[in-house]
Amino acid sequence: MRWIIPLIFFGLIELYAYQVIRTLSKNQWIQIVYLLLSLLVISYVIYVFANYDRSVGPNKYSLRASGLLLVTLVPKLILVLFMFGEDIIRLCIAGYTYLTNTFFDGNATQYLPSRRKFVSQIALGVAAIPFAGLVHGIFRGKYNFKVISHVLHFEDLPTAFDGFRLTQISDIHSGSFDEVEKIEYAVDLINEQQTDLLVFTGDIVNTMASEMDDWIDTFKKLKTPEYGKYSVLGNHDYGEYVTWDSEEDKKANFEAIKRIHSKIDFNLLLNDNAFVEKEGERIAIVGVENWGHNFKKAGDLTKASDGVAKDDFKILLSHDPSHWEYEVKKHEDHYHLTLSGHTHGFQFGIEIPGFLRWSPVQYVYKQWAGMYNEMGRYLNVNRGFGFHAFPGRVGIWPEITVIELRKGAKPS
Repeated sequence: MRWIIPLIFFGLIELYAYQVIRTLSKNQWIQIVYLLLSLLVISYVIYVFANYDRSVGPNKYSLRASGLLLVTLVPKLILVLFMFGEDIIRLCIAGYTYLTNTFFDGNATQYLPSRRKFVSQIALGVAAIPFAGLVHGIFRGKYNFKVISHVLHFEDLPTAFDGFRLTQISDIHSGSFDEVEKIEYAVDLINEQQTDLLVFTGDIVNTMASEMDDWIDTFKKLKTPEYGKYSVLGNHDYGEYVTWDSEEDKKANFEAIKRIHSKIDFNLLLNDNAFVEKEGERIAIVGVENWGHNFKKAGDLTKASDGVAKDDFKILLSHDPSHWEYEVKKHEDHYHLTLSGHTHGFQFGIEIPGFLRWSPVQYVYKQWAGMYNEMGRYLNVNRGFGFHAFPGRVGIWPEITVIELRKGAKPS
């Protein structure tokens, strides 16, 4: 029964999409090939999701199926909008004809205008844009790594840390990877930044610790900067999104995920902190477990900050940016810089620097990608290193963030 409504939905979409093909071409072989391809796609998607194993969670097959579904569904939805709009116009014309008493003369349907070929051509042309974007996002965009740099000014930054540079990565989601060379390239790109500190802000896997087995050696190649490598957990690291045979299995997986961080030479902060010292001065690296307004709230900022003085310069690692919005930015202890991830920028959007920045995720998260500043407190939301759910990225590229700290007021 759970498939009836989706099948009706897809059936209606196919009906409209097929009308475009039939309007543009009278060749029956073209129409038959189109219908067969559509049937194969929907059959494959149904098969994969009907056999989805909730004890394992997302895998390469489910990612492939979701990608194929979006590549075919989104363009067809564009066709539906055009065809449905044209149907409304056709019905209005038919109604007008009826009201002017010329509707019925033995063949009423002749007063319902036929579909216009140019409307179908326009619809197909518009639908080709998201189709091309999604295909590019799957084959190229998901590994189109970008280094994004920021320079931040703080009047209370310890003098020794003037010019201090750190690199942030987030949301590895290793279970989604399918090209070793691309990940090795990204690791080399991170190493090329030659910063003083490297941090990772959560979601090292989709669900299972075993997802990292084939990638440990690759991520061990991340060089340890002079002042270390620190990390925190994300919502996916707790195994909350699959069905477990027992609570013991879930706990064992969680412990294995925590051990991954030490295997790749990261200092995992579990509601804890560490001090980075330079020339007799220090800054605090505070790391909380996941705290999300709509997700798991394991983070404890008070516990994580134990031993950190109010006037210490603080860098907070917190996976979910909603933590900054709801607890951090107005906190009396003044957390100077918070580093988050989680949103992936929805892996879909439009970013034209200085002109336009849009993604559907902005209707869920107030801070969803890039650098934010309120009351002299900064938040960077990294767009993510990997990908999840959709095996691609369109307009929102995987990010390696480099942040330089400077002492003093920002130049006017």
